[in-house]
Amino acid sequence: MMAVPPSRYRLVPMRPRNPHEPGRTASSLELFFDLVFVVAVSIASVQLHHELTEGHIFEGVVTYAFVFFGIWWAWVNFTWFATSFDTGDWLYRLMTIVQMGGVLVLASGIEPVFEDHDLTLVVLSYVLMRFALVAQWLRAARAGGDTRRPALTYAAGVTLVQILWLAGLLLPADVLPVAFLILVAAELTVPVAAERRGGTPWHPHHLAERHGLFALILLGESLLASANAIIEALREAEALGPLIMISALTLIVTAGLWWIYFWAPHHSTIDGFSKTFLYGYGHYFVFAAAGAFSAGIEVEIDVLTGHSELHPPGASFAYTVPIAVFMLGVWLLVIRPVANGVINAVVPAGALLVLIDPIIPVPAALTAVFLIVVVVVLVWQEPKIEAAAATAVGSDDRDRRSDGSTAAP
Repeated sequence: MMAVPPSRYRLVPMRPRNPHEPGRTASSLELFFDLVFVVAVSIASVQLHHELTEGHIFEGVVTYAFVFFGIWWAWVNFTWFATSFDTGDWLYRLMTIVQMGGVLVLASGIEPVFEDHDLTLVVLSYVLMRFALVAQWLRAARAGGDTRRPALTYAAGVTLVQILWLAGLLLPADVLPVAFLILVAAELTVPVAAERRGGTPWHPHHLAERHGLFALILLGESLLASANAIIEALREAEALGPLIMISALTLIVTAGLWWIYFWAPHHSTIDGFSKTFLYGYGHYFVFAAAGAFSAGIEVEIDVLTGHSELHPPGASFAYTVPIAVFMLGVWLLVIRPVANGVINAVVPAGALLVLIDPIIPVPAALTAVFLIVVVVVLVWQEPKIEAAAATAVGSDDRDRRSDGSTAAP
């Protein structure tokens, strides 16, 4: 980032950053920011686990989807703002810490949402985070330039929607689901409207790294579930074998999901208006599934130890559904555009087999086998994908030479 002289208040003008800035990586502040989401995601996953174990499947999944939207939307809005306007000065850091405080308060309000359907604390903390970001957008607009119009649109749109969230707390409980869907649609519409008014600069490599880091946080919850299986195995001698197997298979499956997620380069997908928004919004399902996977493993542990209202094989859907959604989401967003016919057949087929795994004997073992097969195919086909990509680049270079343009060095 080009050095800009600070003002007398030690502030740097919040001008757009270069979307092609070399060596752009996640800052220590961004990594610090992600830590609070570890807390929020963990609490949401634990509450989903409790709901599923008690047999409240539909209610638990719907509540989790609502809570996770608040977590994800707060993270993604900060991340996409930071890729465009991160100044790193003291005011920017202070406003980021305010948003972190909002996430922690939101995390403390997750349990009342699941147990008592009390949305007050979650909504208030969510609105606090969003207004902190409004202040950032107004600061970006004050710097002027081509991004002034979209920055003002963001500020106005986010403010309006937050007022509606606060008004929603006054609505009767029976209309809240409909109001929630309308407000979610409004939240998702604001960036689309703002970017069409001029757009803000996105750094593809930076965004790809940030999404990858958040994916690692979520997959880390699954590793915690694997450790919990071992802890339970030490307490439950009768279920020792199955619990150790669940722990080992959870590690294998988590490693498989990691391999699938990072197999294809994500930055190439962040290209153009439609593809970029599809990548950003589509990650809600990928991230929500990753967070739910650990809850599903915890449910399976409860089933094995006799502490669940659910029974096999149906209980196994608690973790096979998130795995399948994760695989399909990553395939649609990242893998499908760059893969060949073999991979584009194997990955969705593997997701389907994982999904129906509970009705096949020995479901947990087969889930791991399906993931291993998908990873083996990805590794086997990778040289062919790289060769095809190199051929395509060479063809583009020849085309540029033939029409008189200068070839890239």
